[in-house]
Amino acid sequence: MQVMSSPRPPRRLPYLAGGRSLKLLAKFGKLRLFLFEKPMSAPDDGPLHTQATGETVMRYHLCWKHRDLDGVMALYHPDIQYNDFFQNRTLGLEELREYVRASMPRAPDEALEHSDRIRLDGNTAFIQYQVTLRGGQGLVSFRSSEAITVRDGLIWRVNEYASLVREPAPSKSSARLRPAASRLGLSPRQLSFMAEDLQQYFQRQQPYLDPELDLQRVSRECGYSRNQISYLLNQVLGQSFYRYVNQARLQHLLAALDQATPPLRIDELAFAAGFNSLSAFYSCFRQHTGQSPKAYAKQISLRARAQDSP
Repeated sequence: MQVMSSPRPPRRLPYLAGGRSLKLLAKFGKLRLFLFEKPMSAPDDGPLHTQATGETVMRYHLCWKHRDLDGVMALYHPDIQYNDFFQNRTLGLEELREYVRASMPRAPDEALEHSDRIRLDGNTAFIQYQVTLRGGQGLVSFRSSEAITVRDGLIWRVNEYASLVREPAPSKSSARLRPAASRLGLSPRQLSFMAEDLQQYFQRQQPYLDPELDLQRVSRECGYSRNQISYLLNQVLGQSFYRYVNQARLQHLLAALDQATPPLRIDELAFAAGFNSLSAFYSCFRQHTGQSPKAYAKQISLRARAQDSP
């Protein structure tokens, strides 16, 4: 008589935050599987508490949106553990106030681009969002997701994940981005703020008009360290400091050309825009416009004569 072996018991799956065995997050058009160690048992975990969790997380979301620092802090549990895996940091309640202040929206109407609705399961909520910047090599997005665990009506655990994604082509050096950002104390939100500050500084102060402009001055006047600005330009925006400055100078020159009347003296305009080398100017100009300065000026002159003719 053939002896039938007993069926193999199903393999237990690792736990997710909130005590569930397995959770698939549809993240940014791809399925990502996040596995966590089982956390300490939370007494208010269960389907009956889903609504209460949603209300707490929605208040948390609105406090962030309206830059209510005290409101955010009031929603944290005394035993809060905030895990920022992009920076490889774990923060407690005493450290969170400065962290939250530095990461909050700059204006009440600033909106993150949420890639999915808030998803709820018992005492755990999942949110996904992204911040997009325009770099020297196309669009750069910080894509983030958070698993938020609620206990006693307060936020008890936050596991935040973020990745830097270049579009259309990812950089080969992307694996080195997170450790460098961690050493510099930069979160994705802080990097986006830094990019905005740098852009506003160049637009309003026009420091590029000074041919002696250097990285040390820019970092000092923007309020960041030299290494932080260098990281933003090289690793996030994908360009060197001098390329970034020369692009700003070129935009200034092209705007001046649109207002100039023939005969056009492009070399003089280049020096007035901050270029201290004609070879650097010619190279930057051709790379941006696909033409030499002389050919570009000729087109402007022909267009002006055509407009003046009856």
